[in-house]
Amino acid sequence: MSKSKLLLILLGTSLLAGCAADYLNNYDTMTLASGDSQRTNQLLQTVDPYNPSSNNTKIEGDGARSVGVVQKYKMPPGAAAPTATVSMGTSGATNTPAN
Repeated sequence: MSKSKLLLILLGTSLLAGCAADYLNNYDTMTLASGDSQRTNQLLQTVDPYNPSSNNTKIEGDGARSVGVVQKYKMPPGAAAPTATVSMGTSGATNTPAN
């Protein structure tokens, strides 16, 4: 037998022996998820797992209160609240509302 044929046979058997490594990775031990089959099946068969009120798209809220919060957030700390000057008639008197 020549060296090339011997090398080819040796290479072929080593490639086939590599397939047996997957069989050796199967162990007869338990995993961390052992015993969860009932819980898993229960979750798979749940019709609607979400909270019933999660379908409510009407979110309660007060628009005027929200605008006030946004304006208070935009105002720098320590700044006085803006006052409005309203002119009444032709006398030129001004009226500034008190906060």
